[in-house]
Amino acid sequence: MDFIKDAIRTIPDYPKPGIMFRDVTTMLKDARAFRAAIDAMVQPWAGAKIDKVAGIEARGFILGGAVAHQLSVGFTPVRKKGKLPGRTLEESYELEYGTDAVEIHADAIAETERVLLVDDLIATGGTADAAIKLLRRAGADVVGATFVIDLPDLGGSKRIEALGVPCASLVSFEGG
Repeated sequence: MDFIKDAIRTIPDYPKPGIMFRDVTTMLKDARAFRAAIDAMVQPWAGAKIDKVAGIEARGFILGGAVAHQLSVGFTPVRKKGKLPGRTLEESYELEYGTDAVEIHADAIAETERVLLVDDLIATGGTADAAIKLLRRAGADVVGATFVIDLPDLGGSKRIEALGVPCASLVSFEGG
């Protein structure tokens, strides 16, 4: 997985001083790294009964769509509030300063569907936590969460596992 990690660009002081932004867009443009990342994200779930993949806006749409394709299952976008037409379900979550919310269409998930959550990065886990709660409210059995990058010092993967959801990442970076 070293070449996947090497394909991820780090941008210092973005979006604010002290933050080391881990940019997967450089991995996405590298066909070998992109393919290897999707294969590695799918591998633990090959043969498992997954009904849908849910991807968190926005890079989770790219990765989740590819994972859903490889698993031959449907895809559900988990969007920021106000981006979906029609009736939605919403889950709010705390940010450093204020709150935000994610939504899915009310008819996106059928009762008891087994769902795999996908995103590019797990940091504090706030958005993934909200997405899992939202999917569960819709009736989903969230069987796992998979990410390209884990920032273990921020505790997000432990937060997701505390919800009873196995959490997997391809690479990790120390610090925030």
